[in-house]
Amino acid sequence: MDDNFSNREYWLAGELAKATGVSTDTLRHYERKGVLIRPRRACNGYRLYHKSAFNRVLLVRRALGVGFTLDELARVLRERDKGSAPCREVYKLATEKLSSIEEQLIALTALRDELGLIVADWENRLSTATSDTQIRLLESLVATTANENQLPPTGKNGIGKLSPKLKFKKKGR
Repeated sequence: MDDNFSNREYWLAGELAKATGVSTDTLRHYERKGVLIRPRRACNGYRLYHKSAFNRVLLVRRALGVGFTLDELARVLRERDKGSAPCREVYKLATEKLSSIEEQLIALTALRDELGLIVADWENRLSTATSDTQIRLLESLVATTANENQLPPTGKNGIGKLSPKLKFKKKGR
C-alpha cells in the first residue's frame, strides 16, 4: 500500500479500486451485494471508503477465488460485522465446496478417459480412410450405444460413462 494512503482515514473509489485491483464498478457491485459497507459521501458526492475497506476487498477477492459466492460472503460478513462468530458456517461452506470439487474431478477424469478412448478410436478410423471419405465420426458416438440398444448412461452433470466397445491405445505416457 502506498504511504500516501496508509495514513489516510478514507479513500476515493478510484484509489481503492486501483490499490485492490478491481474496478469502481466492482466496488459498487460489492456494496449492492452487501460485502462492502456503503461508503460515506463527500460534499461533491464522491464515495469515501474507510481504510478498512482495503482489507475487506482483498478478503472478498480471495474468498471468491476459492469458490465462495458473494451471497455467501454477504451473509457471513453481515453476521461477523454484528459481532457474531460465523466460523463454523464458513468451515461448513468450505467443506461443501471441497466435496463438490472432488466430485467434479472424478467426473472430469471419467470424461477425459472416455474422450481418450473416442479419440483413439477415431484415430484408427482416420488412419484407414482416404481424405475424401466421410467417416462420420460424430455419428459413431451414437452408433456405439445404439448397437447396445441403450442410451449412453450419464453421470452427474450429464457426463457420459465409458463404452466398453472402444479400445484405447496409450501413447508414450
